[in-house]
Amino acid sequence: MNDSITDRDIIIVGQQPWDVEIGSNCKNIAVEMSKHNRVLYVNSPLDRITKMRHAHEPRIEKRIDVIRHKAPSLVQLDANLWTFYPEKMVESINWIKSPAIFNFLNKRNNRIFANSIQRAMDVFGIKAPILFNDNEIFRGFYLKEMLQAAVSVYYSRDYLLTVDYWKLHGKRLEPSLIAKSDVCVANSTFLADYCRQYNPSSYYVGQGCDLEMFSQKAYVQPADMPQTNQPVIGYVGALQSLRLDIDLLVAIATRKPHWTLVLVGPEDDAFRKSQLHQLPNVHFLGAKEPTALPAYIASFDVCINPQVLNEVTIGNYPRKIDEYLAMGKPVVATKTDFMQAVFADYTYLCNSAQTYVDAIEKALQEDSPTLQEKRKTFAATHSWENNVKEIYKAINAVEHRES
Repeated sequence: MNDSITDRDIIIVGQQPWDVEIGSNCKNIAVEMSKHNRVLYVNSPLDRITKMRHAHEPRIEKRIDVIRHKAPSLVQLDANLWTFYPEKMVESINWIKSPAIFNFLNKRNNRIFANSIQRAMDVFGIKAPILFNDNEIFRGFYLKEMLQAAVSVYYSRDYLLTVDYWKLHGKRLEPSLIAKSDVCVANSTFLADYCRQYNPSSYYVGQGCDLEMFSQKAYVQPADMPQTNQPVIGYVGALQSLRLDIDLLVAIATRKPHWTLVLVGPEDDAFRKSQLHQLPNVHFLGAKEPTALPAYIASFDVCINPQVLNEVTIGNYPRKIDEYLAMGKPVVATKTDFMQAVFADYTYLCNSAQTYVDAIEKALQEDSPTLQEKRKTFAATHSWENNVKEIYKAINAVEHRES
């Protein structure tokens, strides 16, 4: 099956803006696609409530300046890659209970968004693009039609419908969006099966890892890493109670007080208020630039992914697993069907606090250069190049069937 697409125009919309403070699948996909295609990465439009609540945050100030024509809306990132900040604001409508009223106003928001994107497309003379929608259920619902996309791709990387923001209208709209997309691609088998309920042209495409960033020979230990001769157990990524098990982390830290637990990433309110902040062997180092993360991972003896099991996390593909493995690190993670199917031979999978503690001890004891090389070799198969090739296969399968 053909795994290449070249010399096409690709419009990418999604939930994560280009200036997101954590790693983003969609950004990595955009960079890879731009090697042989012209790519326009579109940030979500600013909505009224966000403007009111966060007007003095730098990212929001940037968007307000664009709307006021005080800053450029189009920013070139590389030879074939641009990011676009919409020049119009949309209304905040998710609080509306009536499906009919929500649909009417959501279509209006889509029209405002589409018109803004169309102006950017006109700058480049783009017609009939490939539209790649990264889980943008609401503001991307009508873009296939409004932008007259040659092919529309829905990218599923999270099961969002259990999250409060998406529950009310997402349960109605996401299945419809999946069904009317030309092709759906998912980064886990669970999500591919979910999409296939509504669209038979749904494919598991895996996920990539920035192998170059995570495969250097040496890293300088960051200055804010705690100085200790005891084992360092680490996690990098957003610290969100929806996804991570705070009680599990407390249990690990209290059962093994001589271990140093290092958490790198932005915290939500539940983490900020948690007992973890009272434990002397737990260190919160805050959000870091993605390029700084390898140096932190290099400083860990064992890397963990302490997921809480719920409908949001049960089928997801945690990108950090590949990042840990690419650096040869022992990985202890929560056991799911997907983790068992893909990573069982290269990680320690657990389902309780005690099995986590036991697995970390085992990982510390048996780590070796041979195991490190085995992990690195496996992670190397999960490149963004291979991931995008699988996406191209899915697109080509649909386009060739219709031609």
